[in-house]
Amino acid sequence: MPAIVAVRGSADLNLLGKAVPGAAVHEIHTLEEADPEQARTADVLVLRSGVRLGAAQLPDWPALRHVIRAGSGLDGIDTSALAARGIALHRNTGPAAYAVAEWALVALLSLARRIPYGQAALAAGEHAKTACLTEPVSRMRLAIWGAGPVGRACGRLLRPHVRELAYAARPSVPAHLPQRPADTLPAWADSHLVALPLGPQTMRLFGGGFLSAARHRSPLLICVGRLGTLDLPACLEALACGDLSGLALDPIDQDDLALLPTGGPPLNLLATPHIGAQRTDVRSALDAWVASTAHRVLTPTGSQAR
Repeated sequence: MPAIVAVRGSADLNLLGKAVPGAAVHEIHTLEEADPEQARTADVLVLRSGVRLGAAQLPDWPALRHVIRAGSGLDGIDTSALAARGIALHRNTGPAAYAVAEWALVALLSLARRIPYGQAALAAGEHAKTACLTEPVSRMRLAIWGAGPVGRACGRLLRPHVRELAYAARPSVPAHLPQRPADTLPAWADSHLVALPLGPQTMRLFGGGFLSAARHRSPLLICVGRLGTLDLPACLEALACGDLSGLALDPIDQDDLALLPTGGPPLNLLATPHIGAQRTDVRSALDAWVASTAHRVLTPTGSQAR
């Protein structure tokens, strides 16, 4: 009997059970809290964002043959370790992209109109109307860092609202997209949207060097990728002193709460608990895809049957 283990929030257990009749389907909170017997016998592991799976964890999952990532991000997943064990990785990059782009548009408009600042000032007992006088978004230049599914969706949705848009030039950026050399963007753009994966080259990329180069434009900075691509303390300091005019952060997970400022003067800061893809249609599409993928890899009629 095949066994499927899903981290809470990564799958609809009822759909999984219907897709693979006879399978043992288990839900866990974290890999660390998994029942040892369930881990030992699992054929399929379904993950959401924020889960670490690599060489340190894999010995606890000796029967594992498939990892299904309900989304696109690979942060925390050691793909080399999976490949060395012959474990197939399945992920779906499509359904969430436009939902995240929708969040990015809300963030751009909110920061540009200084709505988070106005709200924070009111909560502190201040009426800061005059501090919320701004230039229109239609006069802004927008730089997008990252041209994966999310970055491209953001470009398509935000382009009609801004004056100019350019992607940070990289070999992987499709040739038809408008591009500028990355080192010229801090001096060019009024707003920056970060849609990069987290890796050695992108870790804290938006820190002291970027902030210094962009300071004279006092730009908006919007992160829809991974929080680790920002040097968050440096960005918050830049926001407080005016070197950034606005900061929007969606990928806030439970462990990141301590990084956010409490008290102090009002800031033009929008922070949300990783809700970019939290739409019912996206959730339904991903749940259906996870179930169909489990069916495909575990049933005799699937292309990778047991």
